[in-house]
Amino acid sequence: MNTVGPYHNRQETYKYFSLPFCVGSKKSISHYHETLGEALQGVELEFSGLDIKFKDDVMPATYCEIDLDKEKRDAFVYAIRNHYWYQMYIDDLPIWGIVGEADENGEDYYLWTYKKLEIGFNGNRIVDVNLTSEGKVKLVPNTKIQMSYSVKWKKSDVKFEDRFDKYLDPSFFQHRIHWFSIFNSFMMVIFLVGLVSMILMRTLRKDYARYSKEEEMDDMDRDLGDEYGWKQVHGDVFRPSSHPLIFSSLIGSGCQIFAVSLIVIIVAMIEDLYTERGSMLSTAIFVYAATSPVNGYFGGSLYARQGGRRWIKQMFIGAFLIPAMVCGTAFFINFIAIYYHASRAIPFGTMVAVCCICFFVILPLNLVGTILGRNLSGQPNFPCRVNAVPRPIPEKKWFMEPAVIVCLGGILPFGSIFIEMYFIFTSFWAYKIYYVYGFMMLVLVILCIVTVCVTIVCTYFLLNAEDYRWQWTSFLSAASTAIYVYMYSFYYYFFKTKMYGLFQTSFYFGYMAVFSTALGIMCVSRTVHGDNSVREAVSGVQVDNLGVCRPGQVLAVPHCMFCT
Repeated sequence: MNTVGPYHNRQETYKYFSLPFCVGSKKSISHYHETLGEALQGVELEFSGLDIKFKDDVMPATYCEIDLDKEKRDAFVYAIRNHYWYQMYIDDLPIWGIVGEADENGEDYYLWTYKKLEIGFNGNRIVDVNLTSEGKVKLVPNTKIQMSYSVKWKKSDVKFEDRFDKYLDPSFFQHRIHWFSIFNSFMMVIFLVGLVSMILMRTLRKDYARYSKEEEMDDMDRDLGDEYGWKQVHGDVFRPSSHPLIFSSLIGSGCQIFAVSLIVIIVAMIEDLYTERGSMLSTAIFVYAATSPVNGYFGGSLYARQGGRRWIKQMFIGAFLIPAMVCGTAFFINFIAIYYHASRAIPFGTMVAVCCICFFVILPLNLVGTILGRNLSGQPNFPCRVNAVPRPIPEKKWFMEPAVIVCLGGILPFGSIFIEMYFIFTSFWAYKIYYVYGFMMLVLVILCIVTVCVTIVCTYFLLNAEDYRWQWTSFLSAASTAIYVYMYSFYYYFFKTKMYGLFQTSFYFGYMAVFSTALGIMCVSRTVHGDNSVREAVSGVQVDNLGVCRPGQVLAVPHCMFCT
């Protein structure tokens, strides 16, 4: 037996024997070792005591008896009133059943006491299990209720590797609305890439044509000329961002999350991870720990290029930024789960294991990546000299302000993924098994392309307004996608779920905040080479011995459109 919990929230679960069920006569079973992913997901396997042997039918038989006093009756009544279901496993195949039901008036409550099991086998393998709940008995205090079961074995043509197909819902995930949303997002990508290419090609060609004309002037005429646009900020565009330590740590974490997402999706496409309990979470934890050098490399190299000196502090922040966010949220929810005696309460041993992974695996690998990043790509190679004194930022129209650009930047990326968000939310918060990871990979590619295009346009508009604060603006314009995802989670909670209470609410919004934040940080990883984009753009102009940019070749400019 696994857990029991309310039907309207599959994430709120309790131990099966937290309800006063009785145990069968069989006392021993081979020991089962839970994985780290199962422990974090609240899997609580307990032996039911049912004596089931392979290919041995069992006629209806009583296996235990419940001495129903008032306290036990109240526990069952509460479970029935809240539509509690229970989950059990036979040979790792999940089975669900309802605890009981109430009459139409809601005055009398009935408990299902008879479990009718039909188990299909193919050769020497179990390939199918069905549970039918029968034997409805009215709950009356100070009575005895007999629990019974029967087992019937039957041959099945289902192959062992296909035995989980019955739990999938192709009509839901491969519905034409799903295909239409993917096609719609793909067409939006084509339109957006074409629009960005056309705008930048036309606008930059005009800028270079004007600058080439100025090259023919003498120095006096050039100095008196009315220059404007992105060329004016060539001496400040490579100025280090404000708070470079936090900026580089977030960029490194975003690169790691992107690498984890990409690898886990590929593994899920190759292997059916949904067939093993907790395998998806265990795989994600392993991949996250293994990709820690990615975090250190990109974060450390970016921090070194921006002139950072406290690289050890940056390494610690980059290594523990995401784990601290996830563990902090999990531990907060853990206190609520302990108060409610929920199976979602993380055992102390599991907490110690997670902390050991952070200190003895993630931190050393992050140190290796940081050292490599600082040595291999930590030297600044800017084509223009950075001015000693920051240039004043002129006034501009309201829609060119960084705050407005940030708010508008996340709309298109969110629009390209919000349909897929519905399927992902339904899989996690409802009773669906997500298995269409090919769709998820396609949506991830679409999200990357849209985010790249949006951040390029936002950066260009900002620089053209002679505002050189492009790093955080590009960063936040991509990260604002997370705000729209979190706003969508409010809609999903109130209109698509029937959750209620402190535990369900805190669990939902706590982990949705973690998911949205991780998604936003992953999106900003697309700006990791943002300085390379600007470098490619500025490299189209030559630098004289005074550090002043001069017009150069136009052919170097188009490369910036395809950099991230």
